[in-house]
Amino acid sequence: MRRHFRWDKKYLYWGITAFLVISASVLFYMLLHHLPEIQGMWSKIVTILAPFIWGLVLAYLLLPLTRALEKLFSSPRMRKAHIKGKFARIAAIVVSEIVLLVILTAFVLLILPQLYSSIETIVVNSPEYYKKMTDWLELRLEDHPEVEQYVSQALETLSNQLMDIVNNRLLPSMGSVLSSLTTGVFAALKGVYNLIVGIIVSIYLLANREIAKAGFRKVLYSVFSIETAEKIRAGLVFTDKTFMGFLSGKLLDSAIIGLICYIVCAILKMPYTLLVSVIIGLTNIIPFFGPLIGAVPSAFIILLVDPLKCLIFVVFIVVLQQIDGNIIGPKILGSTVGINGFWVMFSIILGGGLFSFAGMILGVPVFVVLYTALSALVDKQLRRNDLPQDFDTYARLDYIDAATREVHLKKDGN
Repeated sequence: MRRHFRWDKKYLYWGITAFLVISASVLFYMLLHHLPEIQGMWSKIVTILAPFIWGLVLAYLLLPLTRALEKLFSSPRMRKAHIKGKFARIAAIVVSEIVLLVILTAFVLLILPQLYSSIETIVVNSPEYYKKMTDWLELRLEDHPEVEQYVSQALETLSNQLMDIVNNRLLPSMGSVLSSLTTGVFAALKGVYNLIVGIIVSIYLLANREIAKAGFRKVLYSVFSIETAEKIRAGLVFTDKTFMGFLSGKLLDSAIIGLICYIVCAILKMPYTLLVSVIIGLTNIIPFFGPLIGAVPSAFIILLVDPLKCLIFVVFIVVLQQIDGNIIGPKILGSTVGINGFWVMFSIILGGGLFSFAGMILGVPVFVVLYTALSALVDKQLRRNDLPQDFDTYARLDYIDAATREVHLKKDGN
């Protein structure tokens, strides 16, 4: 007797699942096999869209200033000066872009030439600095001949290695300097083009930010459910607050530290005051490791000229960083970074390893967002299981009864 096949929906589900698994496996294999081509295509897309990326970054950084100026120009006092409505926004955007151009112009015309002059002086006078440093060491170590001999040998080895690098690596490669210079000029022109188009894009985005925001919200609420869309929107608001608070606070904090460093170094008549202050200000943007990264090369530059002033500079930097870490930084940044020092160090090392300098700067706010999202998921799951969410309970936890869900704490607290 023939048995008839009975159709069951579970066979369809199994078939679809098997098809999706096989398709995903094939797709994953193709991605791995063509990874270099995909990376090259991605790099090309990023290069093409670089002006728009610059525009997004500039618009995001200028948004707080534009909002503040627009609010100022919309005040009753300004309305009497015939600045109202959309003219207040136009005026705010124009002033914000002028501030950006003034900062860029000052950096290019005032700071860069002095930085170049300082670096050129260091290179030209390096033999004299080397001799002055060795003479100073020999004078200080003349009563300790064994230490003097060891230091002299170390300096001689270092000098020979530097000469070897110059003679065997730098000089033979001088033939490619022209092509490198041409490439550098082309890159500079490309950067200027990206900046100009980026400024135009940022003006458009700042002027039409409500339209862009409304369009994004339409797409968000059309694709996701209301509950999911609200969660995504809240997450984006928190991300924006974290990034904007951290970046604006860090930039302001670093500018203040660089200015203080310049004023004090000028009063103390330190060599290469501007160069050292720029190094200290720029590296201070990097949390945790920034002060050390900036202090080491700056102290070495001053050491080449005057060892005593180098010691004074090191003491000053230690005092300045203590003031920044305990007074200036907390006042500006507030509670933007809501993680302890271990995770700050972890995020900087990981971000720097993956994305170099930009990763070291953005690693902390990115980790704060991810850490907060993961903490929210953990607390949600604990609430679903009717368990406490506070850290103190789990610090003193002995065990949890699986049947009654009763939490038992250790009496001695260990």
